[in-house]
Amino acid sequence: MSTKKATAKPATPAKAPKAAAKASLKIEPKASAKPEAKKPELKAVPKIDLKVVPKMEAKPVQKVEPKLVAGVNVKPVAVAPVAVKIVPKPEKRKPDFRTNDWVVYPAHGVGRIISVVEQEVAGIKLELFVINFDKDKMTLRVPVAKATSIGMRRLSSPDVVATALQTLKGRARIKRTMWSRRAQEYEAKINSGDLISIAEVVRDLHRASGQPEQSYSERQLYEAALGRMAREVAAVERIDEDAAVKRLEVALQRAA
Repeated sequence: MSTKKATAKPATPAKAPKAAAKASLKIEPKASAKPEAKKPELKAVPKIDLKVVPKMEAKPVQKVEPKLVAGVNVKPVAVAPVAVKIVPKPEKRKPDFRTNDWVVYPAHGVGRIISVVEQEVAGIKLELFVINFDKDKMTLRVPVAKATSIGMRRLSSPDVVATALQTLKGRARIKRTMWSRRAQEYEAKINSGDLISIAEVVRDLHRASGQPEQSYSERQLYEAALGRMAREVAAVERIDEDAAVKRLEVALQRAA
């Protein structure tokens, strides 16, 4: 009987499952270390010696002596002192008006100074002319210091009166403008206090016989101007006011 030896087969290793596949590992190279930068060497700063500078003393200014420069004797130029003259303010002179003097106040005509009084206004003492206007039955107080600036004056001289009478004999000069403007000009002339200007108003507004009659406003201005002029002529020539009016009317009739 033959006997067969059983031959043992080598064991085969068990296959690893697919899931357990070898993971590929990458080996990165190590970063090379950079060489360290060298620190700059600190140099020693040299010490600075601080010196204290002494204050300079102010020296007196020396006079410059004239020197000879290129053969020319140069002398210092002397500046002449400028004389400043202080001019005193002119003193305000009081107007030379006295009690009982006849004066002309522009807005009211001829009046008479009856007294000069002192009156306290707002704690200030003022010297005042007391002027009586007999025709208008009015008394006016005018500060002495402002009498000249507001146009108060003495009566006209006989020569001025003669010139005013001659003006009445002249030809009327009527502007071709609206009556309202002419009326304003006439009022301004009357209130100016100037005798010649008032005579011009009387001349221009006068109506002779045969001429058209005056309007109401013209008549008012005419009578105002005639009265102002007659009162001053009467005061200058020392006649009564009615006689002065007749004299003015005679001059106006000769002009017509």
